[in-house]
Amino acid sequence: MKRLLVAARANAEAFATCFRAELPEHEIVTALPSDGGAVAYAVVGRPEPGLLASIPGLELVLSLNAGVEHLLASGEVPPGVPIVRMVDPGLVEGMVEWVSAHVLAWHRNLFAYRDKQVERRWAPAAEKLARERTVTVLGAGALGGPVATMLASFGFRTRAWSRSPRTLPGIECFAGEGGLAEAAAGADILVNLLPSTAQTLNVVDAALLAQLAPGALLVNGGRGATMVDADVLTALDSGQLSAAALDVFRTEPLPADDPYWAREDVLVSPHVAAPTHVSTSVAVMAESVRAWERGETPANVVDPALGY
Repeated sequence: MKRLLVAARANAEAFATCFRAELPEHEIVTALPSDGGAVAYAVVGRPEPGLLASIPGLELVLSLNAGVEHLLASGEVPPGVPIVRMVDPGLVEGMVEWVSAHVLAWHRNLFAYRDKQVERRWAPAAEKLARERTVTVLGAGALGGPVATMLASFGFRTRAWSRSPRTLPGIECFAGEGGLAEAAAGADILVNLLPSTAQTLNVVDAALLAQLAPGALLVNGGRGATMVDADVLTALDSGQLSAAALDVFRTEPLPADDPYWAREDVLVSPHVAAPTHVSTSVAVMAESVRAWERGETPANVVDPALGY
């Protein structure tokens, strides 16, 4: 009977209960056994330093998060042990909902009307149809693809950019360093869902923001390290950006003295765009375990060279 360790910092018992139902032939534990026996699988979010390196017989690391930069950077995953990043229906649905909510609220002037309500001003703003606006989504994979597809279904002229070429029905796709500026050119809304890798560090900078239509909206649900904060603030001050919805930051929790908190043109949320849901994520991770035990490579195994 193989062991699976649930080392989640929150809801560990809830995860363990679901795993016991999904994998009844395995021993599910929430702490390293005192007998020093092998633990084949580790389910982790941001594990305590030294934990992964201390697990005997580790075969597979199952990440509770879509982003795995912290696992790759730590150097604690033993060489040759695959990491499976989290891609599950609940996470995807959450990101689609979060991005759509911000895009539609800005598109239909709900932020502007909120401010006018505080002032008790009856002042209709100019309204546009979705087909009159262009949205660019950075990232066209497990999260970016469904988000772009949903935005296109609303009627937005939708573009998607990715590191390598992809095809998405009804969406204009761009790829590679040379396609980035073209993808952003004249866009009214920029949605950033890129992972944090050496190639995406600081990709949302002054040069990219300058490509957008004046008064654009920035939505960042990817990673904080992909965005140059000083350039975003400058773009907001100049009016190149009219608003930003930010869920991820270089330092989390966001420090109390960070300038984003005080801005009326920035909506800060505490990294909640796509939370991991216990039931849907356990079903996906359990299938990864079953695939591994069938001698197959589980879906969404991380390529360390790419960072995702």
